[in-house]
Amino acid sequence: MVAKILEVAMLVLFGISWPFNLVKSIKSKSTKGKSLIFLILVDLGYICGMASKFFSKTFVWSIDWWVFAIYVINFSFVTADLITYFINKNRESKIELTPVQ
Repeated sequence: MVAKILEVAMLVLFGISWPFNLVKSIKSKSTKGKSLIFLILVDLGYICGMASKFFSKTFVWSIDWWVFAIYVINFSFVTADLITYFINKNRESKIELTPVQ
């Protein structure tokens, strides 16, 4: 039980940073300081965490539902940041192609 509480604490504390990161990406309209590989690896890590809870024998009857929900929330923010990355990358490439007059 202590291990699950600590896992939830880690996910919540780590997950607090994602909304701020997403807002920064939206406001800056830039990919500067962003790592596509990092975002993909974090999302893959969250997928593995969700899968571990889903395949747990105690998933239906335990706190694992709440842990799973936190994984989903964190995954959603990172995925939104990934989408924003591609939007910003597309915007940057259009700016680079625009001739200077």
